[in-house]
Amino acid sequence: MNSIKRLKPSKILIGLFLLLFSLVMVLPFIYMILSAFKYNNEIMAIPPTFWPEIPTVDNFALAWNKFTFGIFFRNSLWLSTVKTLIVLYTSALFGYVFNKLTFKGRDALFLVLLATMMIPWPVTLIPMYQLMVWLKWVGNYTSLIVPSLLSSFGIFMMRQFMTSIPNDLIEAARIDGAGEFRAFHQIIIPNITAALSALGIFQFLWAWDDFLWPFLMLSRNTQYTLPVGLALFNGQYANNHGGTLAGATIAVLPMVIVYLLFQRQFIEGIAMTGMKG
Repeated sequence: MNSIKRLKPSKILIGLFLLLFSLVMVLPFIYMILSAFKYNNEIMAIPPTFWPEIPTVDNFALAWNKFTFGIFFRNSLWLSTVKTLIVLYTSALFGYVFNKLTFKGRDALFLVLLATMMIPWPVTLIPMYQLMVWLKWVGNYTSLIVPSLLSSFGIFMMRQFMTSIPNDLIEAARIDGAGEFRAFHQIIIPNITAALSALGIFQFLWAWDDFLWPFLMLSRNTQYTLPVGLALFNGQYANNHGGTLAGATIAVLPMVIVYLLFQRQFIEGIAMTGMKG
């Protein structure tokens, strides 16, 4: 009771505002998931219902079986995992290079890297597409993985986080005969797990939600990712709102699960990265 009395009115107002804002953000997702269990006539009913009056799983069966959402889900899971793991390793490695190694032109090269973050993605779309055509990678997963090998944001985030790791640890490892790769794997990696978790959630989310580039690069039904498959489903079953909402639910739930599993590491990584450098 004493702690409640000590709360300032401003903090109470901020708390209420954040609670209201959270409800505004979360309610549409809850409504989408609940509507995925409704029949079309109930979804279109006026006034709308929040809870399903007659729950059904037919929408999920249609999306998963008739439209092969299982294949799309597998493709998205595989691609997102591979791209995330690659970006985590390369971001940590280059972050180590830009933070702990000294060489001529390092700062200038890092500024160039930061400058690439300011280039809008649509500007590079046509040159990237033409490059994929020249390399004959169109219609192949290589066109999705290779352009994602490096992340400017990931490198910047890892570099900032590594500022908190004392250089004396690296010097001690070098004196003991450890090479740079050994120092990186045995000293740096164990000390940046929180930042890697935060970056991993960001990267997995971006890879999972990526639509335009896979849509341009992939040509076969068995290759499509979940966002592309969901767009095709919506095109073929435009009047089946329940099936569309079921597909959207299938697409959203994995990210919710990933965040719930790693939310502590995510918050810790973001907070600690913001305090470094």
